[in-house]
Amino acid sequence: MRRANQSEVTMFVLEGLTDEPDLQIPLFFIFVGIYTVTMLGNLGMIILIRFSSQLHTPMYYLLSSLSFLDVCYSSVINPQMLVGFLFEDKTISYPRCMTQLFFFSIFVISEFYMLAAMAYDRYVAICNPLLYHILMSPRVCSLLVMSVFSVAFTDAVIHTGCILRLPFCGPNVISHYFCDIVALMQLSCSSTYLDELLIFVIGGFNMIATSLTIIISYAFILSSILRINSKEGRSKAFSTCGSHLMAVTVFYGSLMSMYLKPASGNNLTQEKVSSLFYTTVIPMLNPLIYSLRNKDVKTALKKLTERKIFL
Repeated sequence: MRRANQSEVTMFVLEGLTDEPDLQIPLFFIFVGIYTVTMLGNLGMIILIRFSSQLHTPMYYLLSSLSFLDVCYSSVINPQMLVGFLFEDKTISYPRCMTQLFFFSIFVISEFYMLAAMAYDRYVAICNPLLYHILMSPRVCSLLVMSVFSVAFTDAVIHTGCILRLPFCGPNVISHYFCDIVALMQLSCSSTYLDELLIFVIGGFNMIATSLTIIISYAFILSSILRINSKEGRSKAFSTCGSHLMAVTVFYGSLMSMYLKPASGNNLTQEKVSSLFYTTVIPMLNPLIYSLRNKDVKTALKKLTERKIFL
């Protein structure tokens, strides 16, 4: 039967990361390792924040939300990619492909806004410390997180809805290792002008809104830090936002390297590698960045280990 959107394609084929047979098994073990570290690191961070009373602060509440995002974000992409390394059959059904696109959109957009919310938290903590517990009360933090997911959900519905309306009547091989919205549009047998316009408008707004929030927050933070007379005070202020700033740099840097390049320089392999970095590697790096560079996290982990909470 033909679908309501006049699509004749019921299955897609994911081209995968590479078609080299000799690389399939080695890559499988590499990405199993990355996925395992991602799960252990982020779930460990969530558990640590949950059971360490000293980490029951707005900053770590948002960090645990970021870790939750990274768990979900990574789980949308990695299992399907790992299956593709082991089996020659790389097909994915139309409903599963749309579902993957929908949840990927939710979590990647949420990552943008969560990093912006964390930048705002650092701004309040350093620039308005006396009002911190009022401006970042538990209710405000909950509203921030709910707003992040609400915006991401709305955007994901719009993007996925636009793809669902496109007919797919010709080639069904997706030149990617997951159901990416751009790769899907390239397979449509009708005009994708509206979809491209929505990606430009919504994606541009998300990028500008979140990056401006981060830039403005850190401009005020830097201004406040430079007015601190004590060297120790400046060092402590820098240390409270150093991990977040590194996470922001890694995330936005990988996206900019992929999208802010000349069209003539587009290369399918390069695009896959760039996508791989922000869909797979960054969720693994985030808990490492926050644990290795954060004294509070190290102290809390040590205390929990001594209390034998982690067996």
